Amino acid sequence: MGHNVVQQTGPEQRKSGETLVEMVARRLRDAITSGALKPGDRLPTEGGLTQEYEVSRTVIREAIASLRADGLVEARHGVGVFVLTPPAGAYDGFKSADPNKISSLLEMLELRAAIEIEAAGLAAIRRSPAQEEAILEAYDEIERLKQDQKPTVEADRAFHLAIADSTSNPRFREFLQLVGKQIIPRGVLAEGDTERSSQEYLQQIQAEHLRIARAISDQDEAAAREAMRLHLKGSQQRYRNFIKRG
Repeated sequence: MGHNVVQQTGPEQRKSGETLVEMVARRLRDAITSGALKPGDRLPTEGGLTQEYEVSRTVIREAIASLRADGLVEARHGVGVFVLTPPAGAYDGFKSADPNKISSLLEMLELRAAIEIEAAGLAAIRRSPAQEEAILEAYDEIERLKQDQKPTVEADRAFHLAIADSTSNPRFREFLQLVGKQIIPRGVLAEGDTERSSQEYLQQIQAEHLRIARAISDQDEAAAREAMRLHLKGSQQRYRNFIKRG
């Protein structure tokens, strides 16, 4: 594609309270849903997008990670990022979930555990080399953002979606997309604000992510299930503590 995806957009054209990542992701989503970008189209290169939007490469990577998490684009190793057919219907999530209630967030985590423990086991059995690489790339992206002290919510979501994809059963991804942003509760708690998670907190999460990724990479079904179980059970306790602290 030699033409601009959208008109040049400077920071002054962002919506109120919108981050650069959100602005770029929104404009690209608009281009996809409007048909300006069609299924099968390749996005401009990372360098081209940084020039087009006048933002850093980090912003572009995070925006594309958000689109990947929503099933709107896919990265093909060594080729580029391509537009997918938008999922049927809007994934608005479970509207009854209340971020101000511990019980509501814990209900969502319990439901995720019922699905994602199975997904981790299936991913360990079924993952292809490309799917394994996608999981590890998502892990690395969280680590990079953590080291840069930047929000990791979208990258965390992409990690779990990469595991869902590795089951080779599209229903797992569809379920997580239906859950929406609430798949990562800290993203709901910090909505509209800078992520306030401590480095110690994120380090613990990353240690759990690494155990999951390694078990899937080793094709160890039992270890993958147990690693995901410990991760989500640990999350339940962390969010109890997080909300109590206010």
